[in-house]
Formats: sequence, C-alpha cells, structure tokens
Amino acid sequence: MNLVLLYFLLLKGTITAFAGLASLPVVQETLVLQHHLLSEKELNEAVAITRSTPGPVGLYIVSVGYFVAGIPGAIAGWLAMITPALLIIPLVHFAGRKFEHPRVRSVLQCVVIASAGLLLAAAIPLARDALTDPIAVVIAAVGLVVLLTTELDTLWLIIGSAVVALSAPSLGLLIRM
Repeated sequence: MNLVLLYFLLLKGTITAFAGLASLPVVQETLVLQHHLLSEKELNEAVAITRSTPGPVGLYIVSVGYFVAGIPGAIAGWLAMITPALLIIPLVHFAGRKFEHPRVRSVLQCVVIASAGLLLAAAIPLARDALTDPIAVVIAAVGLVVLLTTELDTLWLIIGSAVVALSAPSLGLLIRM
C-alpha cells in the first residue's frame, strides 16, 4: 500500500468528521468496501482497541493504518488524524466570535445531527459482523441499556464485558469470533 495514498484515504475520513467515531462511515466505505484494504473484523478490532485504551476516540485511525501497513501505516494514520486539528485550530481561533451567530450555530447543529446519522449507518454493518452469537447479543443489549439509563463510565462497561467474555467458556458458553 502506498503510504501517501493511505494517508489521503485516512485524511478523507478524519476531515469529514468533527470528532471521534464520526469518521467511521467514511473509513469503512473507503478502506473496507472500495479498496478492500481492511476487513470488517479488522475495523471492528481497531475500534475496540481504541475504545479500550486511553486517549481520543479518533485514535482508531492509527489502528486502522497499522492494520493496513504496519508501523508506517500507523504513522500515516496519526498524521491523518492530526492534520484536521492543525488546520481547524487557526480557523476556529479566527472565527471564534462568529460561532455565537444563530445561523452558524444552526449549521453546526445540523453537522452534529448528520454525524450522528453517519455513525449509526456505520454501526449497523459493524454490529452485524460482531454480533455472531447469543452471548455477544446479550452483552451488546445490556451495554446499550446501561449506557442509555445510567451514568456509568464506559470503562466499567468495557471491563465488565471483558470479564463476561473471559468467564463464558468456564460456564460452558462459547463466544464465536
């Protein structure tokens, strides 16, 4: 894989999103569906690795770069991740006062809504790939309910899910990967 091309493909994902996993649909469309550089499983793993480690959610771009091209790919992913921030920080500083204008706030609100829709569109195929057995479905359903009804930190949910997954074989339950 040409690292410059990988950088621009990952940059396309990061520049079309404002934060975190909002770039996931673009990355999935570009690297999984169009260029077949990454499988759905690898994309799921990249997201899972990032969600279980400290740091910004957008770091999954680094994991994706690593899965595609090793350490040089991770560096390309890191550069793609920081490039939008390096470009937007001076712009935000310049236009900071304009953000209070109702039209600008309306545009930003619409971008947030569109990002949520894109995230949901990417989550459905990823869930289809990850929810391969009843235990995985139960873990996902319980996790969703807990996240929507409590203020429990996601770290505890990740730890709890890992404990359930580790305990399942000793209870005679298997989780298919």
